[in-house]
Formats: sequence, structure tokens, C-alpha cells
Amino acid sequence: MNRALLLFTNLFPLWVVLGGIAALWRPALFTWFHGNAVVWGLSIIMLGMGITLSVDDFRRVIRMPRAVAVGFVAHYLIMPFLGWSIAHLLQLETSFAVGLILVACCPCGTASNVVNYIARSDVALSVLMTLCSTLGAIVLTPLLTRWLAGQYVPVDGWALFRDTLQIVLLPVIGGLALHHRFPRAVKAALPFSPVVSVVAIVLICAGILGQNAEAIKRHGGILVLAVFLLHGCGFFLGYFFARALGYDALICRTISIEVGMQNSGLAVALATKNFPSLPTASVPCAISATFHSIIGSFIAGLWRLRPARGSKP
Repeated sequence: MNRALLLFTNLFPLWVVLGGIAALWRPALFTWFHGNAVVWGLSIIMLGMGITLSVDDFRRVIRMPRAVAVGFVAHYLIMPFLGWSIAHLLQLETSFAVGLILVACCPCGTASNVVNYIARSDVALSVLMTLCSTLGAIVLTPLLTRWLAGQYVPVDGWALFRDTLQIVLLPVIGGLALHHRFPRAVKAALPFSPVVSVVAIVLICAGILGQNAEAIKRHGGILVLAVFLLHGCGFFLGYFFARALGYDALICRTISIEVGMQNSGLAVALATKNFPSLPTASVPCAISATFHSIIGSFIAGLWRLRPARGSKP
């Protein structure tokens, strides 16, 4: 049973791609999943992350602060800069530019932990980086989005902060509390949590793609290029940022994946709630979920065939 659940989780890029294709082919299959359903779906994903955490995880951050700090700085330095630069370079229209910048300012996606596992990178470090970037997003995502996307459209920084707090921090704290209060029940639920998260992210992305199928068909080429450049350059620069600071290949690979993969689901939820006048702002975020999964899985497959020193078999 557990092996089947693990296989389903590890194939998450395939489910995202198939969901996206189905949504563009038959939008009505997924257009029912919108509005508050997106927010609740993302909250369930963050709750699932929360139940995997314990107080010991926060102690481990204290024991290995430098690598975690490097990953944190690399993520919030490289990706927002790339999002803003690509939007300007490709002269994206306002809604797409705002969406691209928003997803670039979001934290690491929890899927990065799965990709690091497949790549035989440092999974423990990956989890710590995801945790820290997720908590940091409560302040940095609204701040960076207001600064970089504010050139295109007025951004309500307080509303972004409030929604990020509700969607990220409260579910994570709730999951942590459940782990502490009901450890046996949480242990029984843990094998199913990643599966629920995969289903939720597929529904979120497919729902957005289905609702904007016509816009994607009209502007798909430029959007695919923008999102590909964002994530491709993110993986590349994340690796060499860590390499320049003297880290070995194992940690460089871990940081590369953490930088290159975004919490696209959070970006979709924030775009939906905070930019109602730009209904297509969530489209780059949904496309992002597909592309970072594909690129990350491809890189993980290559690195799995060429394990770094210290990798687990």
C-alpha cells in the first residue's frame, strides 16, 4: 500500500501535465475548481506540510544555519530578480507580468522535497530550506511583490500579507499542533498526506488553466517561454550561487532544486484573491506548476544517474 502511495507521489509531474492537457482540451472538466476552492486546496497542502514537522525540525535549523541561510538568500534574491527581468525583457502584458513576478516571489514548493529525494540530494536540508522559505514568505512575498509588481499595477501589500499569513502560517501551525497533540493519528495519516497534496495541486492548476484556456491558446508561446526561462535560470543560478560559496555538489544540487521550484499553488491563490481586476494573472502561476515539475524531474533523473559524493543510494 505504502509503495503504491509513494509511486503515485513521485509521479506528480506526470499528473500535473496530464491535468493541464485535459484542462486545455476539455475546460469544463476542471472549471468548477475555482475561487475559495483554490484557497482551501492550498491550505490543505500547507496543513499536510505542517503535520510532517516537529519541534526537532526547528532545532535542526539552528544546528546547520549557514547552508539553510544560503539557500534562503539565493531563493529570494535570484527568483524575484529573474521574474522582474524576464517580464521586462519579453515585454509581457500587465496581467502576465504581475503573475510571473508573483510566482517568482513565492517560497519553495513542497514538491522540491520529492524532487530532491529522487535526485538523491540532501533531503533533510531540502525540508529545512522549504520550511524557512515558507515562513519567510509571510513577509517577503508581499514585500517583494509590492516592490517589483507595483510598477505595473497598484499592489495592496497588507492584503497580500494577510492572505499569505492565513494560507501559509495558520495551516502549518495547525499541522504542527496536530503532530504534537495526536502523534498516533498523524503517523497513520502521513502516507496519505502527499497524495492529497498532489491531487490538490493538480486540481488547482488544472482549474486555472481550464478557466483561461482561450487566453493560453492565444498567448501560450510567450507565456511558456517566460516560465521556462524563470525556472530554467533559477535551477542554473541556484547551483552556481552555492558553488561560488564553496559548497560541495550534494548541497549545490539541493539548493539548485530549492531555488528553481516555486510554490505555484500559493501564487495561484494569492493572484486569485488579490488581483480580481487581472483575471489572467494566475495563468503564469498555473503554467509554472507544470514547468518546474517537468524541469525539476528531468534534472533529478540526470543527477540520480550521477550521484554526488555523500548521496544516499
